Amino acid sequence: MFKEIVDWLVWFVWDLGIPVGDGSIPWVVVLLLGTGVFLTIRLGFIQFRRLAHGFAVTSGKYDDPDEPGDVPHFQALTTALSATVGIGNIAGVALAIHFGGPGALFWMWVTALLGMATKYTEVTLAQRYRQTEAPGNALLGTVSGGPMYYIDKGLGWKPMAGFFAIMLMMTSFLTGNAVQANTVSDVLLGDFGIPVWTTGLVVASIIGLVVIGGIRRIGKVTGIVAPVMAAIYVLGALGILAFNLPQVPAAFMTVLTEAFNPTSGVAGTGAGVFLLTMIYGVQRGLFSNEAGQGSAPIAHSAAKTDEPVSEGVVALLEPFIDTIVICTLTGLAIIVTGVWDDTVPTQLDLDGNAVSYRVEESGQILSSNTVPAQITIENGVPQVEADAVQFAWNEAVVDTFYTACPGGCTSKANFQNLFTGTLYPDRGVAVAADGTTLETLYGPAVETGAPLTQLAFERGLAPLGDWGDMIVLLSVLLFAISTAISWSYYGDRCANYLFGKQAIVPYKIVFVIMNFVGAVTALTTIWTLGDIALGLVVLPNLIALVALSGEVREMTTSYFKRMPWIENEKVADRVREEKRQKDKEA
Repeated sequence: MFKEIVDWLVWFVWDLGIPVGDGSIPWVVVLLLGTGVFLTIRLGFIQFRRLAHGFAVTSGKYDDPDEPGDVPHFQALTTALSATVGIGNIAGVALAIHFGGPGALFWMWVTALLGMATKYTEVTLAQRYRQTEAPGNALLGTVSGGPMYYIDKGLGWKPMAGFFAIMLMMTSFLTGNAVQANTVSDVLLGDFGIPVWTTGLVVASIIGLVVIGGIRRIGKVTGIVAPVMAAIYVLGALGILAFNLPQVPAAFMTVLTEAFNPTSGVAGTGAGVFLLTMIYGVQRGLFSNEAGQGSAPIAHSAAKTDEPVSEGVVALLEPFIDTIVICTLTGLAIIVTGVWDDTVPTQLDLDGNAVSYRVEESGQILSSNTVPAQITIENGVPQVEADAVQFAWNEAVVDTFYTACPGGCTSKANFQNLFTGTLYPDRGVAVAADGTTLETLYGPAVETGAPLTQLAFERGLAPLGDWGDMIVLLSVLLFAISTAISWSYYGDRCANYLFGKQAIVPYKIVFVIMNFVGAVTALTTIWTLGDIALGLVVLPNLIALVALSGEVREMTTSYFKRMPWIENEKVADRVREEKRQKDKEA
């Protein structure tokens, strides 16, 4: 019964949508894109007109330390970026290109540009309706804000605000925490053989030390970690583009051409279908920069300011940095190195999660209960018709099978012994002609997700050595930890809204425990539940953004007419001068 309920919720959140041609656009995607278009027009293309002002505010030149809040603009931005810049920038871009082709990157750009208006609106509202208290225990914080507050105070819809807070708190335990810990433990186990419990204990301890200290400590840590990890990753990607400079213009042209006239993704799903290329790009773009989810406004609410719009323009930078800059670098690295449609030597675990069965001509992925009883293979080649069911790895058909690949299967030259026998999909095994039962075969297969990005960095930085993939590995580790740290703050503000200050410390304890549980547990169900909560949490937030958009327009007009940052700059200059004098006297 539980599985049926979960399956129905997955269908409702991620499959139900508006029919278009042979497919449909999920309602979540329609609402997110539609809201972005509406806010862009209503606010007069704010993301283009005020982007420069956002950079100026973030620089700290207008910071007044006496204004209410817990952290400076820069630390509020880095806390939010620590949650958004992460696995989506590494694995999400690779997935979009894998399924939708290079053109999917163009649609990620479109969602980022629209998402900038959405992010501006939700952060401005979060600042407008945040709850500020007298300074007290740094562990508890002095500011609480986010969609639950502007839904409650701005619209008076308390039940919907409570629903949002519950869903986002659930997401903080699952997608924002347990899943991140599981990513770290899996990577370290696979690459270095470190036991998952060891990784779980170390990571949970690190996160515990940071989150128990409250938003000020979180802000200080993310203010260092986020720029450092982004710089390392960006420099690595720029190095790849430098080594492949002649291919960069062609890569851009490929993205633009495939965006409107796609040939297909590597997996073949939606071959030549514009709609599916757009959907893959839109989905990965929206959930990379998190515009409209309502999570980032919680971090931005803690910024030291008495002008809501001043933090809204800072938030404009998030989708720009996350998607326009970092996702673009990832996508171009994958395209110019040619790894996106290349096959690599792969160990094929016949009962593994990456296995599927498909009809290549139609692009159809078959469910587990519709696959054939057996597939005959002779001298490594499946004996099937062109439109028949075939074995697929990462949803791309494998055309040759071997029984051995010594030397870690690092080269296609290492393949040995073409397989002859029968593959039994329902049992997840292959039986050779001599009767030997095999659970693993080898063959050329495509990569996807983070391993695809690793492959791009490994090949792209090969002139400097064979360590390029380690940049991606390091980034995955840092991104996963920093994401969990930021999400802990999102969840504790939800706990504070729902149950009061007395719930904050218990929440933090449970959060740290869930991090360890995530590291040592198989997380298929947790992934699913987290994705459901993440999808449901979008609805009340987007309704509130549209309903309160007139208020945001009025605040925007007033702010840029009054230009309060001019006075703030004088205050900031005076404070810096006083500090210099004190340092000089000391």
